Amino acid sequence: MDGTVFVSGTLIPGALELLEELDRRGWRYIFLTNNSSERAADYQARLARLGINTGVEKVLTSGEATVSHLREAARFKKVFLLGTPSLEAEFAEAGFELTDRDPDCVVLGFDKTITFRKLETAALLLARGLPYFATHPDYTCITDRGLIPDTGAFIAALEKVTHRLPKVIGKPEPEMVAAALGRLGARAEETAMVGDQLDTDMTMANRAGIFGVLVLSGETSRARLEAQTAVRPDLVLESVRQLLESVRRLSG
Repeated sequence: MDGTVFVSGTLIPGALELLEELDRRGWRYIFLTNNSSERAADYQARLARLGINTGVEKVLTSGEATVSHLREAARFKKVFLLGTPSLEAEFAEAGFELTDRDPDCVVLGFDKTITFRKLETAALLLARGLPYFATHPDYTCITDRGLIPDTGAFIAALEKVTHRLPKVIGKPEPEMVAAALGRLGARAEETAMVGDQLDTDMTMANRAGIFGVLVLSGETSRARLEAQTAVRPDLVLESVRQLLESVRRLSG
């Protein structure tokens, strides 16, 4: 959502009208975000403040997907979590015990309350060989002030110390794809992914056989797109306003 539907607290022009057009046509959609610092209900409230009224079931975060993955694994009861109070509450309500004493695994989220003590504890636990998960791999998060460090930056920091990388759950990984398609009740070949990130959104689309629409309203500039060849979107637009125009040109 960040960089595609809105940036910080500002709605991207055309986003509301696009969603209204999709609703009018009966086209199903879901909001995906790798930002695990907030819960789906938080995003639902944020969207409502921007004039987008949607059900919480239409929002899927990487934090929610990580909780589901660990619950399905059924062997992780005690978790050392690097996350915001919102993510901590999501894990606790799912039945996990959050602790730094003999946890079953380490989970790294987008922790805007990160401290040296948390990083130190994580490094020491990882050195013991504990299973290690991350909600998502993004290095940066876009804000109205510019780019700020995201979970990927802390993954890199811990890798330098421990020589370990986590199992990532969010975009572009298959766990996030399966969760999204399952909630939509759709197949990959009949789905489009609209996003602003090459490394996550478009990589996920490429891997899953989903039609990838890159918008240049967020983290990816045209210069960055043209400087690489590894990820190729199916369609490149300046923003969702252009996508709205394309949808409106369709019959019906």
